[in-house]
Amino acid sequence: MADKVKSPNMNRRDFVKVVTAFVGSVMGAVMGIPIIGYVIDPALQKQETDEWIPLGPLEEYPLNEPTPFTYTLTQVNGWERTTNSYGTYVLRKSETEVEVLSSRCTHLSCRVTWDEADHVYKCPCHDARFSIEGDVISGPPPRPLDVYETKVEDGVLYINPVPKEA
Repeated sequence: MADKVKSPNMNRRDFVKVVTAFVGSVMGAVMGIPIIGYVIDPALQKQETDEWIPLGPLEEYPLNEPTPFTYTLTQVNGWERTTNSYGTYVLRKSETEVEVLSSRCTHLSCRVTWDEADHVYKCPCHDARFSIEGDVISGPPPRPLDVYETKVEDGVLYINPVPKEA
């Protein structure tokens, strides 16, 4: 009995299978790689934190009187875009010295308000009180109000939207 010897040649059916698999793989790679890049790209984008927020001309803020200022900031995190409103108090101490405080209490982030009669910032949530410089006078806050980095260019006051570390 003679052993059947397999031919090194491929039959038509096997050839079509191999070519179809190869062409399908190439098409999948050609379409898949850009799609994967499109989906992953927003997560790899660097967040910009050097954006300065203009608060207007410095001369518009009265001396030794906390003046409220509200601004909005839009953040993009991947595919999600969120817009938040932030409040500050601008305290112009002299012609050149200015301090900008966050209007959020450091206890539970409630909005504080300036009480001109008592000369303090008051938090409505737990009756916390802060001095005109933002230091804790009474209540549960663990630290003073957050302070923003400021700069003045051409008479316009700017703040960095990320508060300084306490």
